[in-house]
Amino acid sequence: MSGGRQGERWLAGIEITLDPGFKTYWRNPGESGLPPSFDWSASENVADVEVRWPAPKRYEDAAGIAYVYSQKVILPLLVESKVADRPVKLALTVDYGVCKDICIPAHADLSLALTDSGPDRIEIEQAMAKVPRKQALGAQGPLAVLSVQPKAGEPLALSVSVRTPIGTKPVLFAEGPENWYVSTSPEEGAGRFTVTVEEKPKDASGPAPLTLTLVAGDEAIETQVSLDGGEQPR
Repeated sequence: MSGGRQGERWLAGIEITLDPGFKTYWRNPGESGLPPSFDWSASENVADVEVRWPAPKRYEDAAGIAYVYSQKVILPLLVESKVADRPVKLALTVDYGVCKDICIPAHADLSLALTDSGPDRIEIEQAMAKVPRKQALGAQGPLAVLSVQPKAGEPLALSVSVRTPIGTKPVLFAEGPENWYVSTSPEEGAGRFTVTVEEKPKDASGPAPLTLTLVAGDEAIETQVSLDGGEQPR
């Protein structure tokens, strides 16, 4: 999808449309599933492609907890060209998972020349509005991660307190560093969740970054903290 110029970069998008009952996965698939992987190496006059991720849904079945998209998802892209006044062509090889009762690895090879007209701009901007906005720990407003504290008696667990608009049911997604597996409970009441480190590298030491994505209704935020309960520098 082509969205025209976005300041000094280009706005583009990847659209995945799914049949009823099928799902595909967020950048962190949860306990099962395949996150998408992107190869842009065949692109022309492209220095960098930044993928933005709309907030997913939490899905639980016999296979475990997964973080998914259903029906249709557009992943917005911010594309940086190598030479500003030369044409830009995106060429993408993408591998991703499509699941219903079982998961099927899927593959696509796509290409598109980006143009100033950007015929898909409105749809891409609508998807961009669903991308969680970055927000500091304890920020003001109706939706916020208020505190992250070590959980008493559980050395590998954190208690996370949030504020959400009245009448919404919040969902929290937690992501640790590469090779860490971090699980998140459903809401435990009064805006509280438990984040648990299930696996981590044996040689891991010191504070480690933790990304918390909080979703309530149509709103979503992303807060960077530390696995020791402190706030990460922004």
